Amino acid sequence: MDKRRILIVDANKELRTLLSQVLGEFGHEVVATGNRDEALAREDLEDFDLIISDLTEDADGGVQVLSEIKRRRLVVPVVVSSEDTQHPGLVKAFKMGAANYLRRPYDKQELQAIVEKTLGYKLRFVEDMKVVPFVRERIEFELPSDLSLMNGVLHYLHERVTKLGIINPERSNLFIALDEAFVNAVKHGNKYDQQKLVRITADLSPKEARFTIEDEGEGFDVKEIPDPRDPANLFKTSGRGVLLIYNIMDEVAYNDRGNRLTMVKRPEESFDNKLIDSLTPEDRRRRRSSSPGDSDSRTRRRINGG
Repeated sequence: MDKRRILIVDANKELRTLLSQVLGEFGHEVVATGNRDEALAREDLEDFDLIISDLTEDADGGVQVLSEIKRRRLVVPVVVSSEDTQHPGLVKAFKMGAANYLRRPYDKQELQAIVEKTLGYKLRFVEDMKVVPFVRERIEFELPSDLSLMNGVLHYLHERVTKLGIINPERSNLFIALDEAFVNAVKHGNKYDQQKLVRITADLSPKEARFTIEDEGEGFDVKEIPDPRDPANLFKTSGRGVLLIYNIMDEVAYNDRGNRLTMVKRPEESFDNKLIDSLTPEDRRRRRSSSPGDSDSRTRRRINGG
């Protein structure tokens, strides 16, 4: 395993020192602190390849590092440690994305195996991300006009869009727009007639998600829709779903008949999206002509692990 930069956050000085020595023997660069606030305040958290943090006595103790990593959307694996395998914070830590768990007192062989495995996950993650810019995915559904099918379809589409880094699921309201479009097709387009179909197509790439929802109804005059750019119209009962769609999506277009809706959602500004962009051939060429201190160069340093 190549030399990696590891941050240890542990209130127990003896165990912190021991851990630092062992990881140093493995050839890694180690930074250790017993001050959790000091660790969270570091501006260079993204420069570490691994963080090992102890779980403190209370249920929330020890997950602050995970919270900060998640808040800043950093690609840094966190391994938590505790003497108690039934620690109340352990389940919470894994739900928040902990990469692994170390038992205390430390066993040298187990420590080495977990560290190498966790660092390997990070390297494989970056390798997997390299293919994302080239992904082009087309998903098609042909469904009867049944609202009970809606949640399954929308959750599936939402998950695929999230995987490509187009949206942040914690902040995005894409689900609302898709939900409104599906309901409109079933309710207003096909009038709940289950003999009529709703066709949903999603063309996905890291650059955009393009959705088309078509019903077999008579359609409507799109010109009758109140101005979707006016926020006051969001509170009107008539056409409210269409207005929400216009205000959530980046592009919205109906066909002349009014029974086929096309919606486009583009990526939010996020670390995942910057990482994807930095791995495309076009951006690599642009990076080579940019200065060492620019944002693309910082992204490259993150990918290379230092």
